[in-house]
Amino acid sequence: MSNYPFSNLKGKISIKHGFPFKSEFFSDEKTDYIVLTPGNFYEKGGFKRQAGKEKFYTGEVPEEYLHEAGDLIVAMTEQAAGLLGSCARVPESGIYLHNQRLGLITADSKKILKDYVYHLFKTKTVREQIRLTSSGSKVKHTSPERIYDVKVPLPTVSVQQKIVDLLDALETKIELNNRINTELESMAKTLYDYWFVQYDFPDANGKPYKTSGGKMVYNLTLKREIPVGWSDKTLSEIANITMGQSPEGSSYNYESVGTIFYQGSTDFGWLFPTTRQYTTEPGRMAKKGDILLSVRAPVGDMNIANTDCCIGRGLAALNSKTGSDGFLFYVMKYFKKIFDRRNSEGTTFGSITKNDLHSLKLAYPTPDLLNKYDEVVTKYNKMIFERSIENRELIKLRDWLLPMLMNGQVTVK
Repeated sequence: MSNYPFSNLKGKISIKHGFPFKSEFFSDEKTDYIVLTPGNFYEKGGFKRQAGKEKFYTGEVPEEYLHEAGDLIVAMTEQAAGLLGSCARVPESGIYLHNQRLGLITADSKKILKDYVYHLFKTKTVREQIRLTSSGSKVKHTSPERIYDVKVPLPTVSVQQKIVDLLDALETKIELNNRINTELESMAKTLYDYWFVQYDFPDANGKPYKTSGGKMVYNLTLKREIPVGWSDKTLSEIANITMGQSPEGSSYNYESVGTIFYQGSTDFGWLFPTTRQYTTEPGRMAKKGDILLSVRAPVGDMNIANTDCCIGRGLAALNSKTGSDGFLFYVMKYFKKIFDRRNSEGTTFGSITKNDLHSLKLAYPTPDLLNKYDEVVTKYNKMIFERSIENRELIKLRDWLLPMLMNGQVTVK
């Protein structure tokens, strides 16, 4: 029960429909503008960047449909399960386009704060009202009029501001940790590219090996030149590989009974997967710290198991036979680039088989170089791990506080 009075949103907010940008002008090549879609929303709310999957736009852009930083948008169509009514705040000005199927929310700040609306739309009570009043049998839709009828707890604007300040402080810290982690991962990936793809690792004099004239030899198996002293290996020679096998469907539950079960890449979140299901009859298992690889579309998506878990047909679990898990992680990142490139060329990988995975070939470096890389990347991975654990706790705290702040069970002094 709420300690605040309830009121509908009519007369307090307004929602503007987006523009029907033409798909013929969508492009994978980078331009100045990105068309937003429901894919830019997290299920629980918040802006989801689609790195590598953006819909760039090459056509003319109506200025009134170009977003400003802080614009509040809402998913009016349930393109994926749970997205209907999800809200997000646009992170930058002059880049993102207000597309159809998305609503732009403005608010009468004397009655309700726009940022308070953002957090309200994360609550189960608001999302449930939107879902129950939606239309459509296969794909659900809502409308501005239906959203205006949603009833919400409405404290004074000053109290709203205190709630927003607290929740935003938590979200700012979570976002900062995510940005640092992204940068650390990018640094490790760049180092991998320089050393193991371009072969410009430090030579005996500290200079880039290949660029400085380091000796290369032709490898018949790989059909390319590799540095002297390197060898060719298959993935199964350097990694322990477990292919997933889904347990009996009747064993699934959402009540935390049994063993955590991950089916595929839809379970993936930031670094650690999102727990959705459990099974009372686990089959194929992954160990804590294993690389979880999606072997069904989208092939190549990866995550790290944060606990021992059961894995389904959509996943494979990998760990290094030599303890070089950092090197193995970026080996798989490199192969994902190959899958993505082939997909873009029209040779779509619907799945990758056990034989495909075991037989993947790579140039394998000398032990001393591998050790040098692992020394650096282990430090990066430790920092990423610590921030990811911190974020997991911050998210738990935010999600625990959210409903109680909104109904007045907890107040901010």
